[in-house]
Amino acid sequence: MTLADRVKQDLTSAMKAGEKDRVGALRLVLSELQKAAKEGGGDELAVLRRERKRRQESAAAFREGGRPELAQAEEAEAQLITAYLPAELSDDELRAIVAEAVLQTGAQSPKDMGQVMKAAMPRVAGRADGKRVSALVQETLR
Repeated sequence: MTLADRVKQDLTSAMKAGEKDRVGALRLVLSELQKAAKEGGGDELAVLRRERKRRQESAAAFREGGRPELAQAEEAEAQLITAYLPAELSDDELRAIVAEAVLQTGAQSPKDMGQVMKAAMPRVAGRADGKRVSALVQETLR
């Protein structure tokens, strides 16, 4: 079963249960998944990560703008999307991947960060945010 099929099933369940907020969020997610499939971008997880990031950025902007109720709605949608994504890597697992990438590339200073990121990101495979990886690489190369 594809991710889009799972979202469709959950959408149907939410509609039957009368969960309006959940229905709205699932419709948006399903729409984005279908649009990506139509355009040939078959990586459903990348679509979900992008949508989650959009919600998180919107929530931060709403909080800064003094609109906590809108920020909460965006955060709720981000959490709903997160439920469809694979589990995030722990800090220890991420540190091990970064350390291995540093050894593999022979990086010794912050100017080698690009090489380390290029080696580490495929291993992370979307199970950690790029900002988290970047911060650990910077910390390791100091």
